[in-house]
Amino acid sequence: MGSGQCCWYAPNTFDQDDETVAIVTDPQGDPEEAIRAAVNGCPTGALSIAADPAGAGAGEGTGGAAE
Repeated sequence: MGSGQCCWYAPNTFDQDDETVAIVTDPQGDPEEAIRAAVNGCPTGALSIAADPAGAGAGEGTGGAAE
């Protein structure tokens, strides 16, 4: 299921491929709050934010949907 919610919340960070799978186009494309809202708003729970030991911000390590 590709709902596109992440693209709505953080359009400069997320996009969808031809199969409507979420992809990260720019990990720093939107403010941290928008990226977190996109991850939290994913209806399938397919997105997450990985902790960055260097403290680079929320966009780093944001993964795309597996299916």
